Amino acid sequence: MEINLQTILTRLNIEQLSPMQQRVWEAGRKGDDLILLSPTGTGKTLAFLLPLVEALRPGMNGVQAVVLVPSRELALQIEQVFKAMGTGFKVMSCYGGRPAMEEHRTMNSLHPDVIIGTPGRMNDHLNKQNFDAETVRLLVIDEFDKSLELGFQEEMAAVIGALPRLKQRFLLSATDAEEIPRFTGVDRRTRKLNFLTDEETPAAASLQVYCVPSPIKDKLETLYRLVCSVGNEPTLVFCNYRESVDRVGKYLHSMKVYCETFHGGMEQEDRERALYKFRNGSCHIFISTDLAARGLDIPEIKNVVHYHLPAAEDGYIHRNGRTARWDAEGKAYLILGPEETMPDFVPADIETFVFPEPLPQPELPEFLTLYIGKGKKDKINKVDIVGFLSKKGGLNREEIGRVDVKDHYAFAAISRKKARQVLALIRNEKIKGVKTLIEPAK
Repeated sequence: MEINLQTILTRLNIEQLSPMQQRVWEAGRKGDDLILLSPTGTGKTLAFLLPLVEALRPGMNGVQAVVLVPSRELALQIEQVFKAMGTGFKVMSCYGGRPAMEEHRTMNSLHPDVIIGTPGRMNDHLNKQNFDAETVRLLVIDEFDKSLELGFQEEMAAVIGALPRLKQRFLLSATDAEEIPRFTGVDRRTRKLNFLTDEETPAAASLQVYCVPSPIKDKLETLYRLVCSVGNEPTLVFCNYRESVDRVGKYLHSMKVYCETFHGGMEQEDRERALYKFRNGSCHIFISTDLAARGLDIPEIKNVVHYHLPAAEDGYIHRNGRTARWDAEGKAYLILGPEETMPDFVPADIETFVFPEPLPQPELPEFLTLYIGKGKKDKINKVDIVGFLSKKGGLNREEIGRVDVKDHYAFAAISRKKARQVLALIRNEKIKGVKTLIEPAK
């Protein structure tokens, strides 16, 4: 199908494709297999979605393309971009943590052209024959180096082996894999577009890296001083273990630093709420495992903190790739304990961070997130919520931040200074005649 590129770009509020996206679109339209290596934050999602959409056939029954991703968050992000393109083709995401039967019902009612999913859940649907694998012609593996790590191999091989009529494959990543397994169907002869050269990495010139020495093995106090120093700038703190994320979060809360935690051991609803607060500016300190190093759409991160040193260079690259995206500037801080040495993949000449004197005190974020217990299924949209907060809550437009409406609930960021007043004004008030719970998001 010939797509109207300019219409899609207008819908996405993009003026023009980047050189990388242009090359991928042109190469992908030829129908050949393709490997794309490009730094984090360069727009790989749109780069592969354009040729994918062009390969879809209108009016065809069955799933035509499968996109495999290593995390639920990445699946949802790609689904969101696909829907925003407004092509008329139908898409859905599948992932663990919710009933597979619910997804199967969605498949039967929606009849998706594209399914985006994690390997385990995709295998579940294929094993149960919940959709016809015979109609799938195109496969995308996003973050393929992560997806093909040990532990994913068996599931990935099973998914790909269950798709017998593949005509085209796209593999994408921000770091290269030493070896691509045979079961992917691509090999050394597959066309590779590599945008990973140091000179072309957008973050290289705009990322300032600092060493932050910790006088003792336990780095908590050093981290506290660092987050006080950076103030209200959006800051992503990486730990190597889930337990460490929880421990760091608990400590910072005890020191009156507002923060959110994020890791694979949390309930999905809690992860989603934490991520939402970070995105909308009602939380500035976000502590996570490497789950947040890839795929998540978190704009305008100013600082990346390596509380634990990354185990390998690709982890270092992906973590730092969360900041200094495109032309923006960013900073990365590596907290180094007294018995630790800086890894070889970190430049030897990085600057040592000097704490300001006196140390600034932590401040609460400008915004606070409200939880609203009704959503799209209750016929409530963003305009309804903004109007309600303005008329009933007495807020002006500058005091209302990002509003996101889900099927059964919604989140809205409002001025923290006005929160108590707003909650008093809207008590017992209805949105579009519907009474609902409205409270600060926990």
